[in-house]
This record gives sequence, C-alpha cells and structure tokens, in this order.
Amino acid sequence: MANITRYDPFGDLFDDFFKGYFVRPMTLEAPETVRRVFVDVTEADAEFKVLAELPGVKKEDIKLEIVGDTVSISAEARAERDVTRSERVVHSERYFGKIARSFRLGQEIDEAKVAAKFTDGVLELTLPKKAAGTTKQITIQ
Repeated sequence: MANITRYDPFGDLFDDFFKGYFVRPMTLEAPETVRRVFVDVTEADAEFKVLAELPGVKKEDIKLEIVGDTVSISAEARAERDVTRSERVVHSERYFGKIARSFRLGQEIDEAKVAAKFTDGVLELTLPKKAAGTTKQITIQ
C-alpha cells in the first residue's frame, strides 16, 4: 500500500547539496527494491479512471489485480540492450526491473466490467463502481 509522506524541506536541501558529487546521489530514504508505478486517479459518479506510467514495459509483462476496492498493478521492465562487442555502455539511467503499486479507492469495483488499455507506456484503466447493495426489509415475527 502507498503511504503519504510529509514534505521534508531539509531532505530536499540535503539531496540538492550533494547532487552530482557521487555516482548515486545520497538520499535520506532507504533504497527501494521495487520501484513505484506513478498513477493519476479520477472519479466520476459511476467509475474511477486510472492512468499509470509504465515506461519500457511490454503489455505481456503487466499484471493487474482487483480485489474489492484495492487495485494492484505490477510489471517488469526488461533490459534489451543492443550493444555490439565493439561498444561499451558508458552511462545508463534507464531503470530495468520490477515496478509495482497498490492502492485503495474507497469503493468496491465491479471486476466483470473493468476495461484496460495500454498505449505508449501508459496503462489506462476504467474501473466501474459496484452498485451499492440494496436493503431488504425484514419482517419480525
């Protein structure tokens, strides 16, 4: 699950001060073993829309799970290097490996009506809300 972290101006100041002095800039946070998927979520009356950035990922490598009101997106960006024997990589900043994100929407999703489209590294989800349960009047005997 994603947690919201409080803004820390000292952390940004510290990171900016040391940026460029090391091969990997120092941060005050622990390194992540699995990178997060960045998402935009919008809500309408009948559905949620989610846009998730998955750069360098193939459609076949994306896994989407929906349980109740929880959405889980995971994928793996695989390295496809076309470096010949006479070449060597001098510098590489692209990320290869696992990326994942889980979040709750606050209302259950109708899994049977979910639509997913993947275009240009962006996963677009249409998540219809499950109809609210109807109340049944019980006669007491």
